[in-house]
Amino acid sequence: LQDTMPQLHADEQNTAFRKERNKLLHRRHNELCMEFTFWGEPQPRTGCEIYELRTYRLQPGTLIEWGNWWSRGIKYRQTDNEAVGGFFSQVGHLYCVHHLWGYGSLQRRKEIREQSWQQPGWDGVVCATLPLCK
Repeated sequence: LQDTMPQLHADEQNTAFRKERNKLLHRRHNELCMEFTFWGEPQPRTGCEIYELRTYRLQPGTLIEWGNWWSRGIKYRQTDNEAVGGFFSQVGHLYCVHHLWGYGSLQRRKEIREQSWQQPGWDGVVCATLPLCK
């Protein structure tokens, strides 16, 4: 790392890229997260071309309830093994939850999300967790 950073800063192509990239950034923050135990550790996947990161900001004191509901609800979202990972913040923005989903295409994402609503019980999970969000 000590050798790499000076090389990156000296590289004109990298410097030009960073300047262009910075025009697209509006804000940035860091978090340290842990995975929900019921979700498991993310594993390398094949066939996933679209990844979706959904972030939820919870009301203080509701993380355990959120986790309890999602530990039951995750089964409704395993049609294509699309659940990549579920995380909660430990450092940074507290009461923040991230769900990472992987899909083969945007069309497949649409189909899977629509199929979830056809499964008895999924609506109950959504109904119970929605009030926990800010």
